[in-house]
Amino acid sequence: MVCDEAAIGKHFNRCSIAHLYRNAVTPVRGWSTLSALDRSLDHIMDAIAILTGASSGIGAAAAEQFMGKGCAVINISRRDCPVAGVETLSTDLSDSASLTQTCATLVARLTEHSGTPVCLVHNASLMLKDRCDTTEDDALAQVLAVNVSGINALNRTLLPIMPRGSSVLYVGSTLSEKAVAGAYSYIVSKHAQLGMMRATCQDLMGRGIHTALICPGFTDTTMLRQHVGQDESVLASLGAMNSFGRLVSPDEIADMIVWAHEHPVINGSVLHGNLGQVEH
Repeated sequence: MVCDEAAIGKHFNRCSIAHLYRNAVTPVRGWSTLSALDRSLDHIMDAIAILTGASSGIGAAAAEQFMGKGCAVINISRRDCPVAGVETLSTDLSDSASLTQTCATLVARLTEHSGTPVCLVHNASLMLKDRCDTTEDDALAQVLAVNVSGINALNRTLLPIMPRGSSVLYVGSTLSEKAVAGAYSYIVSKHAQLGMMRATCQDLMGRGIHTALICPGFTDTTMLRQHVGQDESVLASLGAMNSFGRLVSPDEIADMIVWAHEHPVINGSVLHGNLGQVEH
């Protein structure tokens, strides 16, 4: 296989190109050996992954995978990311002053590396146990601040300086398209994220920046475990609600996130990762 770097570059971001080059059978035009190609990977793989909520669960798993691909990774959350090499910008997404400071830092980072593709992953979420007939305005506002308004602030700040080959990925939920009892504000916010993704797709037409909504099913995360009160019997029953009889792992959703960034053909898509959820 002979690969033309210029032709490939029109359709793939730099991380994708690097993966393709590493697996090429015949050296890429312009390199005489694969070892010479490997010496050029640092240039090819320049990319920045910015993830909210990468201190644990799906976000941490995705951060680790992006690091493994040679991308610079920035975590936006109140707690540090446990993955070595990830930079954490301590941020409270529900606090406008904290978010404004983080946005300014991110603008400086992206300006310093102008032209570098960016993967912006909106992963952080706040989930309360609440209902439509009892939820106070302040509680709803708090959830929307983290799950919706924080996304808007990051998009508004970063999208104008994100180059072609970048992506904006929303981590929604099965509850982005359906509902259950007892998670009112979370469901409202996840439905809002679906609308945000679709609007993002339309507003960025022609920019060379793609978007998607990744919708995990019941995933073995700290947030889910806290929501069910660490009750293993409840977790087992949730795991039984799909074709494979187990919870989804954070790594499986991280795989989807990285894949979605590397494949702009899915622009505007809703991608479900729930192992085939049982419908009632």
